Amino acid sequence: MVGAGRRGARGVTPARPAEHPKRPMHTKPFDAVLVVSFGGPQGMDDIRPFLANVLRGRRVSPERVEEVAHHYEHFRGVSPITELTLRQASGLAERLRRFGPELPVYVGMRNWRPYLADTLAEMSAAGVRRAVGFVTAAQKTYSSCGQYKHNVADARAELARRGLVDVQVTFVPDWHVHEGFAAANAAHVAAALQGLPEALRAEATVVFTAHSVPTSMAAESVYREHFEASARAVMRLLRLPNAWALAYQSRSGRPEDPWLGPDVNDLLRAERAGLKAVVLCPIGFVCDHVEVLWDLDREALDTCRALDLPAVRARAVNDDPAFLDLMADVVRATYARHAEHRRLPIVPAAPTGVAGGPGTSPRGPR
Repeated sequence: MVGAGRRGARGVTPARPAEHPKRPMHTKPFDAVLVVSFGGPQGMDDIRPFLANVLRGRRVSPERVEEVAHHYEHFRGVSPITELTLRQASGLAERLRRFGPELPVYVGMRNWRPYLADTLAEMSAAGVRRAVGFVTAAQKTYSSCGQYKHNVADARAELARRGLVDVQVTFVPDWHVHEGFAAANAAHVAAALQGLPEALRAEATVVFTAHSVPTSMAAESVYREHFEASARAVMRLLRLPNAWALAYQSRSGRPEDPWLGPDVNDLLRAERAGLKAVVLCPIGFVCDHVEVLWDLDREALDTCRALDLPAVRARAVNDDPAFLDLMADVVRATYARHAEHRRLPIVPAAPTGVAGGPGTSPRGPR
C-alpha cells in the first residue's frame, strides 16, 4: 500500500525516501518562435508612412520615393507580404504542433504593423522569455539579415523602456542552400516552364534575381556567394540542360552610387541575341510582394515583350509546403542544439548517513 511503512526484522520502520515533485528531464530552451519580415502597407494611407520607415537614414531622392509610392498605389496600397508571411507562420506552427516541439509562433515586421517592438511586448506579456528567430531572407548581407537582427535588438531595448521582461532571441543558421528552399524554387521554375511553348522549354534561360545592394555592403558580406549557391542548388534539383544566369533588381540608391549588377533589364537587353526564352526566378525573395510584382511582372516582362522575347516568371516560395518544411526543420534543429546544452535541474544530495540514500532528503524539498 502506498504510504504504509514495512516493519523491518528488528521492528524498526525504515524512513521512506522523500518524494520530490516531478521535474522535467531538461529545461525547455525556447518558449516560442519569432518570424521576422520586412512588412508592407495595407492600404493607400499607409504607403508614404511605410516608405518613410523603409528609407529612414538613406539617401533617396524625393522623385524616387514618389516613383515607388506609385508602384504600391497600383496595388491599392496593399502589399501581399503581410498575408503571405502570416501564412508562412501558420504553416510553421502547424508543423510544430504535429511533429514538435510545440511552440507558439509570432510575427514581427521591420517596417510596418505588426511592428517588432509590439510583437515582442505581446510575447513578453505572454511569458515568453526565449525565442527562436527566423528572418525571412535567405541570402546574407546587412540589409537582408544584419539589419533585421539590429531591429530585434532595438525592440528588446524597447521592452526595457516599457518596463517589460526581456525576450532573448536566438536566430536559426543559414538556410540559403537548404533542400526545402531549393525544392520549392525548383518546383516553381518547373511549373513556369510549362507556360512557354513546348519547343522553347529546353532552350529557355533561367534568370535568377535578387535585390541589388550597394557594392560596398556586398563586399563586406557573403551575399553574392549565397545568391549563386542558392541558384546552383535549384539547378541541381531540376536536372535540366537549361542555361542560367544571375541578375539583380529593385535598385533604390542614388544613380552615382555603385550597386550590384547587372540589372535584370540590362541583362535581358544585352543578351537578347543569345536568348530563346526566359524564366525569371526571384530566388532572393520569399514572397511575391510588390518588388516582385512590379519590378519583374511589370518592368522585366515589359522589357521582354519589347524585345519580342518569350518569358514567364516563377513564383517565389511563398507558402510552398517544402519551404514550410524548411522553416520547421531549422527551428527544430536550433531547439535541439540548445536543448543539449541546457543544464539539468540540480536536486540537493541528502547528508551522509540519512536514511533514504544519496540524492534524497527526509524533509523533502524546501
